[in-house]
Formats: sequence, C-alpha cells, structure tokens
Amino acid sequence: MLPDDLTQNLSIAACPVPTEQLPLNEYEDLKESWFFRWATFERSRYIGKIIWVWLWSWAIAAPIAAASFPFEKYPAKFLLTSSGGAIFLVLLVLSRLYLGWSYVSSRLMDAKVFYEESGWYDGQTWIKPSEVLARDRLVVSYQIQPILNQMQGTFAVLAGALGIGAIVWRFLN
Repeated sequence: MLPDDLTQNLSIAACPVPTEQLPLNEYEDLKESWFFRWATFERSRYIGKIIWVWLWSWAIAAPIAAASFPFEKYPAKFLLTSSGGAIFLVLLVLSRLYLGWSYVSSRLMDAKVFYEESGWYDGQTWIKPSEVLARDRLVVSYQIQPILNQMQGTFAVLAGALGIGAIVWRFLN
C-alpha cells in the first residue's frame, strides 16, 4: 500500500490534461488576472471598483441622456436616465466577472474535465480521481462560492436601484 501523499502525486502525475487547462490552474490564473481579481478584493475595495466603473460609465450615459432630457429643462429625468444607463454598463462588466468565475467554478465542480490536446479538433475527457475532485470542490465551497454570492448581491442591489428609478420615473410623468 502506498502512502497518501505518494498516491496523490501519482494520480496528479498521471493526469493527461495540459497544465494551463487544469481547473485549479485556471482558478489561480483568474485570481491573478487584472480584471477578474476585482471580485476577490475585500468588500470596500470591491464596491470601490464597482463605483469607479459606474462613474466612468457616466461619461457614456450622460451625453446620451442629455440628448433626450437636457439637464436645464429636465434635471430629474436626466439624472435618472444617465444613472440607469451607467448602471446598465456596470451590469455588463459585472456579468463578465460573474461568467468568468462561474465557468471556473463549474470546471472545478465537475467530475470530468474536458481538455484539448493540441487544438479544437482533438478534445478529450479526463475523469478526476476522488482526492482531486474533493480538493476542487473544497476550493469552490470556500473560495469561489463567497465571490459568486457577493456578485449576486451586487446584482440585486443594482436591480433594486433600477426598480426604484423606474418608480420615481413613474411619478415624474
């Protein structure tokens, strides 16, 4: 009988998946990327990044809103439409963040890993050994799921802001 650490090394050593396509390595790459690591920041810094995107989105949304509702004539409608347009752009950025983290989460949770040996035409499937699967699922439970939950909360807050804006808009007419 082999010791546990040797067994684990043998199962990983026998893995045919290229290192850059291993789900755990994809997770590490995502954590270190400039854009996707925003979701890993502590809450105040994460919210700061979202607000930063929202403020920059105003540069696009405000001129469009001003074309329909000049600030001098319709200040409330201008503020609501430009804020809503900026939130829409934030939702696009947040959706990209969420989709990236969700993809890596599903790759880690799956018992089978689809990978490409040398190109799109020769895909293979590798069945994870139980210890690798357990490790990957722990990473999802303790590292990725809190990130996804935080982003879902951000989606809810932004949806609530759009809903409140719609109610206020209704009373402006």
